[in-house]
Amino acid sequence: MEFEHDQEQESLYVPANDTPRTCEIPTQKPKKKGSFWKIFFIIAFLLSVLANFFLFVLLIAASMFVSVGHTSSFIEDVIRDGSSSKKIAVIRLEGIIDSRLSDLVKEQLDSAAKDESVKAVILRVISPGGGVAASDRIHHQISKFRNDTNKPVVSFMQTVAASGGYYASVACDKIISEPTTITGSIGVMANHMVFKQLLEEKLGITPVVVKSGEKKDWPSIFSETTEEQKEYLQQKLIIPAYDRFVALVADGRKDLSLQEVITLADGSIYGAPEAYNNKLIDELGFIEDAIAMTEKLAHIKNAKVFEYTQPFTLSSVLGAQSETIFNFDRKMIEKLATPQLMYLWDGK
Repeated sequence: MEFEHDQEQESLYVPANDTPRTCEIPTQKPKKKGSFWKIFFIIAFLLSVLANFFLFVLLIAASMFVSVGHTSSFIEDVIRDGSSSKKIAVIRLEGIIDSRLSDLVKEQLDSAAKDESVKAVILRVISPGGGVAASDRIHHQISKFRNDTNKPVVSFMQTVAASGGYYASVACDKIISEPTTITGSIGVMANHMVFKQLLEEKLGITPVVVKSGEKKDWPSIFSETTEEQKEYLQQKLIIPAYDRFVALVADGRKDLSLQEVITLADGSIYGAPEAYNNKLIDELGFIEDAIAMTEKLAHIKNAKVFEYTQPFTLSSVLGAQSETIFNFDRKMIEKLATPQLMYLWDGK
């Protein structure tokens, strides 16, 4: 018993130099509260990427299907149902007239010319005009279509059909306009930018121009336009373009003499009723009236009326995305420097 007591005393004895031992109890680390949401968002992101990939593949497949499924570059959006053997094609001339719009109108006229079931065309004009050359090409294309196919073309004017828009309309057999349409503005204008003050006074840049003759750079973006230069441009650009406009209106509007057209061609705009009274248009009405007029000219009834629309393609989407508003490159500079000769109603 004494021996056991001594052992117990020894076990309780701790030397002064020794550090007492502590017993460490393992603790459980707390779980992170955000781990579930982190996993959730990762899965959602991966699913989103996968869905976008499949959508992109479907886009390409749909684009290829449309391209293969249509021999024409247009599809027919039906406006009024009727006989498929007697159709009226509606071609939109909408927006500022430029080379792109001119080419688009030509492609649609070519499609209408090749389609034997198309008996007539309605040119739906919603435009304040645009470039002189582009407007003239559209006039030529309509005239050629009429002569080559003997299919009538009716201009149906809506909202604004002025200057170049009216220029194109006079190539048609008849012109009908909604009562609220603005038309007329028979005339031509030219404009260009002058950067002389900006370059010299604001940026400290002095342009240097070396030319073979005095008139070689008229008008220039680097110098003020003098009265002599304005008169030069008037004779060389404005008057020839104006004379052609007046002559084509007189040719297209048989009830107007050349002198009557000149009287109206001072750049003035006309509301549709005033234009009708001045014999610039044939009738006031709406789309159903334009269709009735076209059927009468084509000697058909119950025609199927459709509008040419461009099918969806991947290239059109990518092309639209590549266009930017602030695409200030060499072409833009050249455009600003070159006088823009316009059949345009600049009603700002």
